[in-house]
Amino acid sequence: MGRLYIDRRIQQNTEAMRLPERRPKLIDLFAGVGGLSLGAARAGFDIALAVERDARIAAAHEKNFPGTKHATLDVGTLSGEDLLKLAGLKATEIDGIIGGPPCQGFSSMGKRNARDNRNRLFVKFFELVHEIKPSFFMAENVPGLLYDAYAGLRKEALALVADYQIVGPFTVCAGDYGAPTSRTRVIYFGFRGALMLEFTVADFSPPTGLQKVNVREALRGLPKKIKPTWLTDALAWRKVRMPTSSDFCERVWGVIPPGVGDAEALLRLKQDRRVSGLIATAHSSDLIRRYGALKPGETESATKSVRLTAAGLCPTLRAGTAPDHGSFQAVRPIHPTEARVISPREAARLQGFPDWFRFDETKWHAFRQIGNSVSPIVAERLLKTVAIKMRSVKVGVRAA
Repeated sequence: MGRLYIDRRIQQNTEAMRLPERRPKLIDLFAGVGGLSLGAARAGFDIALAVERDARIAAAHEKNFPGTKHATLDVGTLSGEDLLKLAGLKATEIDGIIGGPPCQGFSSMGKRNARDNRNRLFVKFFELVHEIKPSFFMAENVPGLLYDAYAGLRKEALALVADYQIVGPFTVCAGDYGAPTSRTRVIYFGFRGALMLEFTVADFSPPTGLQKVNVREALRGLPKKIKPTWLTDALAWRKVRMPTSSDFCERVWGVIPPGVGDAEALLRLKQDRRVSGLIATAHSSDLIRRYGALKPGETESATKSVRLTAAGLCPTLRAGTAPDHGSFQAVRPIHPTEARVISPREAARLQGFPDWFRFDETKWHAFRQIGNSVSPIVAERLLKTVAIKMRSVKVGVRAA
């Protein structure tokens, strides 16, 4: 489809997000690259403040959310009063706090270390909710958080929000909400005030009749042939095709909330259908041969990379580690039809990010940002439930 169609979709989706009523304000803690932020903005919320300690990740978030205030700080060192000063708001002006505290100590993919200092940041999230007392909160983490080893930690955290009605914990699989990945996460939701008795776990169930998106559909329109010379960000801007007309494609190419979107990425997509992140990974001829011999779902024995199944969902993408934890690169899946690992842009599609969303210019940091993120498709569907109920009564209902 041509440029006029793309121009029209971007314009229509942007105009549709300009809601006339006040957009309730949120603080996003442990914001990462912005999966929760994007979902929340698409659901109708204003991201007043995003806090992320990793400077490289925070820079990517700021690029995609130029209308948001940013703080490159360690959440563990902040108080509720600090957050309000950073946001430039009063406590009564904050409607919600969202965030995904670090999950490495809980994850079954990692060492699952009950003594990992980062585990305490889960409690810190609830401390800040307790201090600010927004109308609601939503915390996301890995299923490993529910293991018996962390029962004391969970009890300590929830004791801080005893004045909230707690919904959950409940588990969500991204594939059930329209994202092309089987990534599974645990959600804690709490609400206080006039609406607190109106929420149940069923409210956050996947939409009925939603068509699942597989790997083939998710990657449609991206170039299959990634030249080994595309090793820099400048060379990784490539033309794409608008895949098909579907809810997933709408979110790949449009649904741009106010104050969201990198100007360069939006312009290049609109003008000549170019998107970033199609960075190549150089493979030896032997590795190319071994990758090419794999059947869908099979794992290459040396690299541990699994070949994606075109008709299936992408398994949970790994993030790798930051410089302060060894700088290990994540194992990357193999393209379903090509003898190579996927590019950052392909990983972003599989996680549910739009083509206009920007990540770090390097593969390592880009994959780290994508792998650590919440699918914005899941975040939007969960937070849309909250936004609709808040609007049905009164935006910003606060409890005394």
